[in-house]
Amino acid sequence: MKKKTSFGKVIIIVIVFLLLILANNALYHVNYNDAVIVKQFGKVVGVTYEPGLHVLIPFVQDTQSIYVGNRIYDIPQSDVITRDKKSMIADDYVIWSVTDVVKYYQTLGAVQARAEERIDAAVYNATKNTISSMTQDEVIAARGITLTDMITKESNTDIAGYGITIRTAEIKALDLPEDNKAPVYERMISERGNIAAGYTAKGEADAQKIRNETDREVTITLANAEKEAETLQAEGEAEYMRILSEAYNDADKADFYNFIRSLDALKLSLTGSDKTLILDKDSELAKILSGQAVEEAAGDIVFPAVNSQDAEEEE
Repeated sequence: MKKKTSFGKVIIIVIVFLLLILANNALYHVNYNDAVIVKQFGKVVGVTYEPGLHVLIPFVQDTQSIYVGNRIYDIPQSDVITRDKKSMIADDYVIWSVTDVVKYYQTLGAVQARAEERIDAAVYNATKNTISSMTQDEVIAARGITLTDMITKESNTDIAGYGITIRTAEIKALDLPEDNKAPVYERMISERGNIAAGYTAKGEADAQKIRNETDREVTITLANAEKEAETLQAEGEAEYMRILSEAYNDADKADFYNFIRSLDALKLSLTGSDKTLILDKDSELAKILSGQAVEEAAGDIVFPAVNSQDAEEEE
């Protein structure tokens, strides 16, 4: 009995062990940013992208995991020649990823080193072709997103057959050989100086134009103001002449006006400390002071009389 019990336990342990082996070969795990190729007798029969545990046929199918997230690859520096035969040194880096895992496996065996060899060649050729189609000035002007887009687009044309997509192929450094730097920098400084001089000249021309327009507007405004002032003055003089005309139109008004004007003249002549007044006996003021003009012009208004004989003696 004891032998049978021991044998049964061994059988159970063997079965459990076999089941564990079977389960281990029947399950596979997919990580985040991974894709798993399912192969049957070496042939790809499926690709799994969903993270988690999945089932396959044990002992018949096997798997290979491939990372499909973005990778960074730093490409060694290379010499390139511009269209105007100027040498430049380009230092690129690449962000790439696997977008077709089956093609990537079939062409490169899903080996990263092989993929980077193809990327290196594709980006170098794209950089060389792009820069060789441009002058040095055009290359410098296109540095940044423009040049990056051009190189990335051409690189993907060469690498597309390997199931790889280059997200960006960017030049992190684009420099001149040491023996070319000084003359190029001098030429760039001269060109920038010419551009600055052009801007300055344009600014001065615009400023002079503004000044001329302002002077013209001021001249027109002053002319209009002077014209309006002369018009107002002429209207005032016309009104003044009309009032005088009305004042002299009637004899009584004219006499009274002359009388008032004479009084005003007398008042002005008696300013200051010297109150002596010397008059001709026939003057209007003498008549006023003697009472003749007062009686004629003012009726009941009587001024103290002045002896005309005394006036003659004073003269």
